[in-house]
Amino acid sequence: MKYVMVTGGVMSGLGKGLTTASLGKLLQARGLKVTAIKIDPYLNMDAGTMNPFEHGEIFVTEDGGEIDLDMGHYERFLDINLTKDHNITTGQVYYEVISKERRGEYLGRTVQIIPHVVDEIKRRIRGAALKSGADICMVEIGGTVGDMESMPFLEAARQMRLEEGPTNTLFIHVTLVPSSGPVGEQKTKPTQHSVKELRQLGISPDIIVCRSDTPLTTEARRKISLFCNVWENEVISAVDVENIYELPLVLERENLSSLVLQKLGLRSMDIDLGDWIEMVSRMANASKHVRVGLVGKYIRFTDTYLSIYEALRHAAAKNDVKLEVKWISAERLERTTEALLKELSECHGVIIPGGFGPRGAEGKILAIKWAREKLVPFLGLCFGFQLAVVEFSRNVAGLEGANSTEIDPFTPHPVIDLLPEQRGLKDLGGTMRLGAQEIVIEKGTKAFQIYQRERVYERHRHRYEVNPEYLPLLTGKNLLFSGKSPEGRRMEILELSDHPFFIATQFHPEFKSRPTRPSPIFDAFIKAALCQALRS
Repeated sequence: MKYVMVTGGVMSGLGKGLTTASLGKLLQARGLKVTAIKIDPYLNMDAGTMNPFEHGEIFVTEDGGEIDLDMGHYERFLDINLTKDHNITTGQVYYEVISKERRGEYLGRTVQIIPHVVDEIKRRIRGAALKSGADICMVEIGGTVGDMESMPFLEAARQMRLEEGPTNTLFIHVTLVPSSGPVGEQKTKPTQHSVKELRQLGISPDIIVCRSDTPLTTEARRKISLFCNVWENEVISAVDVENIYELPLVLERENLSSLVLQKLGLRSMDIDLGDWIEMVSRMANASKHVRVGLVGKYIRFTDTYLSIYEALRHAAAKNDVKLEVKWISAERLERTTEALLKELSECHGVIIPGGFGPRGAEGKILAIKWAREKLVPFLGLCFGFQLAVVEFSRNVAGLEGANSTEIDPFTPHPVIDLLPEQRGLKDLGGTMRLGAQEIVIEKGTKAFQIYQRERVYERHRHRYEVNPEYLPLLTGKNLLFSGKSPEGRRMEILELSDHPFFIATQFHPEFKSRPTRPSPIFDAFIKAALCQALRS
């Protein structure tokens, strides 16, 4: 097993995750099997209870892990399914160490950061890597060098270098090279200080990836090489790109993957990026245009809907479409309905994403009603599925005041209610219906036309579902639940027979979409939106 450790300096949000995913893609394109691990130095057990404004999207794995959005980049770039074991947090590590201490597994010894916490980190890294059967394991250490929270993880990485050997471990440090002054001179001091900080912890980077808004100058590269003790060809220029899927191509032009193979003692194999280059080209040269309205409550921080946005882009690229996403505030829609409905009228399709809580719910319901009545393509996801049921119940089935008990616990018609197993739960973390679940699709429906299969597995993250007591009042009025759980008790997909494209899913199809293999649901939605655009 070969380990590539990716650290970051200067500031957070530099793109360590995208660098990790991009390098993994390049190594994969050279015929190697690659896996990836994300280390998050926060004390939470996972990202499940984190505020979207603080942390962005919560990505869900097949086995129900709730993880930082970088895991989504790994899965999309590498086209693999990772597990919750591929995310390591400080909370998980300390919980396990304390549990072992309580069970007496340390035989009365004093429990310390070194060796006990660090040994647990190494055990988790090696366990996930070896279980994957990969040739190379990419390990992204979250946070910034110098952060107190990251220290035990950096120490674990240092020890692994010693234990695994220099040809089985590689350190890549991602830094920022800002430009300043009237001529935009590139400043290397932040990188120098960041590497100095890393070396004080016993780690000397083998390769330095420099983020900058323009390509590194010869002078900047020379300075970084001299003061950071790496060869000039080991200083990689990661210039800003408009499309994140261009980054592997940028890094390959810098010869990064060949350099990594050389340092790991692996034979250099020819690289095959044909499909990837074609996909990037389609994104850049699309000849048609579609505008999609995404109505949400976290639109100030669009990373909350990152997987949805990427799934739309994947489908758009496949259909030769240039995608424009119009971010529409559900709360503003409630306050200034007329103006925002005008904004919706400029869209060729509407998406209501997942979410929690009452804030903005009525604005989303207004948008659903508009899309249903105007026959505009509509896609509801998770909470969007539930609100589509609420809107239909109120405005078509005549159930006045119908709602979800999440929004109104005293609604006269609780058409959406808690899952039975959720009643009485006090812990929030990891207690939802999570991960891939089987869905049975009825033949002859739009959903079956989309999937072309009777049984599919899609990822879930929810606590509420359609109340089965209301099914007789809802069905038979052009509404059909075309996808259900195998026993038929849980409603998974709804569609309207009198609408060109009105589909909603209790699950999150966006989590399984890939750049060269779009989600079938998103592919169908973009096709419908394109038809709408051509008509208008």
